[in-house]
Amino acid sequence: MDILTLKLRGMSCASCAKRIEKTILSVTGVSECSVNFGAEQAVVKYNPRKTNLNKIQSTVEAAGYSAYSLEDEDMMTGEDDAEKAVRLAELRNLKIKLAVAAVISILLIIGSLPMMIGVHLPFIPASLHNPWLQLILTTPVQFWCGYKFYINSWKALKSRSATMDTLIVLGTSAAYFYSLLATIFPAFFVNQGLMPEVYYETAAVVITLISLGKLLESRARGQTSEAIRQLIGLQARDARVIRGGKEIDIPIQEVRIDDIILVRPGEKIPVDGEVIEGNSTVDESMVTGESLPNKKVPGDEVIGATINKTGSFKFRATRIGKDTFLAQIVQLVQQAQGSSAPIQRLADQVTGWFVPAVISIAVVTFIVWFSVTRNLSLSLITTVGVLIIACPCALGLATPTSVMVGTGKGAENGILIKDATSLEMAHKIKMIVLDKTGTLTEGKPTVTDFVTVNGTANNNEMKLLQLVAAVERNSEHPLAEAIVNYTRSQQVNFPEAKDFQAFAGSGVQGVVKNQLVQIGTQRWLEELSINTSYFQQYKATWEAAGKTVVWIAVEGKIEGLMGIADALKPSSQDAVKALQKMGLEVVMLTGDNRQTAEAIASQVNINNIFAQVRPDEKVAVIKSLQGGRGRDKETRRQGDKETRRNKNFSFPTPHSPLPTPHSLVAMVGDGINDAPALAQADVGFAIGTGTDIAIAASDITLISGDLQGIVTAIKLSRATIRNIRQNLFFAFIYNVAGIPIAAGVFYPIFGWLLNPIIAGGAMAFSSVFVVTNALRLRNFHN
Repeated sequence: MDILTLKLRGMSCASCAKRIEKTILSVTGVSECSVNFGAEQAVVKYNPRKTNLNKIQSTVEAAGYSAYSLEDEDMMTGEDDAEKAVRLAELRNLKIKLAVAAVISILLIIGSLPMMIGVHLPFIPASLHNPWLQLILTTPVQFWCGYKFYINSWKALKSRSATMDTLIVLGTSAAYFYSLLATIFPAFFVNQGLMPEVYYETAAVVITLISLGKLLESRARGQTSEAIRQLIGLQARDARVIRGGKEIDIPIQEVRIDDIILVRPGEKIPVDGEVIEGNSTVDESMVTGESLPNKKVPGDEVIGATINKTGSFKFRATRIGKDTFLAQIVQLVQQAQGSSAPIQRLADQVTGWFVPAVISIAVVTFIVWFSVTRNLSLSLITTVGVLIIACPCALGLATPTSVMVGTGKGAENGILIKDATSLEMAHKIKMIVLDKTGTLTEGKPTVTDFVTVNGTANNNEMKLLQLVAAVERNSEHPLAEAIVNYTRSQQVNFPEAKDFQAFAGSGVQGVVKNQLVQIGTQRWLEELSINTSYFQQYKATWEAAGKTVVWIAVEGKIEGLMGIADALKPSSQDAVKALQKMGLEVVMLTGDNRQTAEAIASQVNINNIFAQVRPDEKVAVIKSLQGGRGRDKETRRQGDKETRRNKNFSFPTPHSPLPTPHSLVAMVGDGINDAPALAQADVGFAIGTGTDIAIAASDITLISGDLQGIVTAIKLSRATIRNIRQNLFFAFIYNVAGIPIAAGVFYPIFGWLLNPIIAGGAMAFSSVFVVTNALRLRNFHN
């Protein structure tokens, strides 16, 4: 399945979003679709063998809307020039029409004042009372300024649906055409015992107020994507490339893979690459959140958009355009902002039947009022009021605007949130399960101790070190890197290893100089029937000091032992304390031995520890902490398969009594062996400095690797959900109270509110209020 993110145009309310969603889902090959009205985006999962972008776009266009792929545009310019020109032209056109409508509406209100208050006002020109003049003034507002409402409602009608535009057209047209009849055939109304009253100002002012609301809403919604624009703005515009021995400045779009690029102090690094000459320090805070500059030497990676600080260096371009780290961040944030949160489902269900229900209520309102009062004007006014005030826009905007600001704010803090569901789920977390190596610790271990069975005689240590390093140089594990670095520091040459194999969470093996060399945990070697009783005195001492013990066997016999220390991250202790202060239970889950785990846990005040846990067992631990349930049907099936495969599986014993199972459990990890557990957890946090597989399996990525990011992410989730609930509460209360008032249910108390102009203003205010409230999240601080 492929995932496609579409930018949509032409939506006027949440009903439009629901309609587009159903339309896309009707396309053969589309399995999932989520349309975000606030972001004006759709995230589509489809089978590329059954459908494609063109078919999906054609289907959306047939429904009366337009769609284009975000992947088609230049990721680092945000939107192409043509699309930007169209958007600006539409905004300019709306301003012109709003200005014209406002001037005419003011004239119409002045002319209608005598009728409204029942008193002759001599300072108002008599001509403004003339219904024919009011007809001439209102017509361009109704059909020119309100042209888009008519077009959109016609498109909806053709597809047998109704939207906000339908309500506006029905309401304003009723007022306009009733007034038109009263203007052309006043005698008819007189003969029926009715006053030939006109309500041109109602139609004009309602269109004006709704247009004003649309303009304010559009501007406010534009601010919700500020994070995207800031990320895009980080990108350098030019690059100094060395071609043919000459330095030339070229636009960043012309940089090619393997180009050699020169960067001087104070300049932005244009694309991702690898340093090949020179050294410097680089400020990577814009994309990682780390405040201190990082030293860069040949062989180190550099990230596009970061700032070179002290020295000059040359680097080879390895990723350009949409493949750069920054571009991928932008894409992830865009996808997250285009997704829908579970809390939005109720609002979506309501908007699905809301417009037809409102039309029905309006019809009933007219019938009841006319039956009781026989007053056609009053019946019309209440009916128009119901149609105008009941716009579902506020409901449609309540969740997506908050999600857009929340995910954008996360990106600013170095927290990449995969989708709206992950953002919502994070606030429900009751337990945090932390991996040790690379999560609580730096993940950059160093060899501190090394002993062999035969001691130092006949240069035995160096010979064994040769065998160990030859095997470990093929592994990507942090412990392997520590062993290889230690070997290099001893100036030992590496022979070649054959038949290399890695056993996740256990160890590695290979054949060196015709000898089978196995390096790993004591548990693994014992499973291979290798006697590990020789070095017990060293093992106990080293593990008590918090060191990881690595066992070395050659041809099935223990030959050596290594002690490897991995320092705690500076932020770990404070982060764990902050999580516990927030009421969360913190658990350590590690493949390391219990003594080492206990030593590390004691430093960060974690009481619940699961040690010596293999990768497949980590999934079982997470599932148990969840109360025995799977994250979803698919992970439950995978978990059952894993259990059947591992017939000898026994659940690992925790250091302390098993914590009470919680409904929602989060897992934090950084390695390949953490990926299954990250996928099983309700919310998976990946350390951004870890592996791509772990990041892909997670829901939230902490770019900098700082555990304080977990605290920030959960606090941000709580703030976002609180904001969404405020929006939904206001939107529901507004409609629940507004419709009865407009229908005249509380006429003795709120009779003065039976005016479509007031209804139009209230409707415009509701959407602006919701978006403005969502924008308060931009002030979020951890």
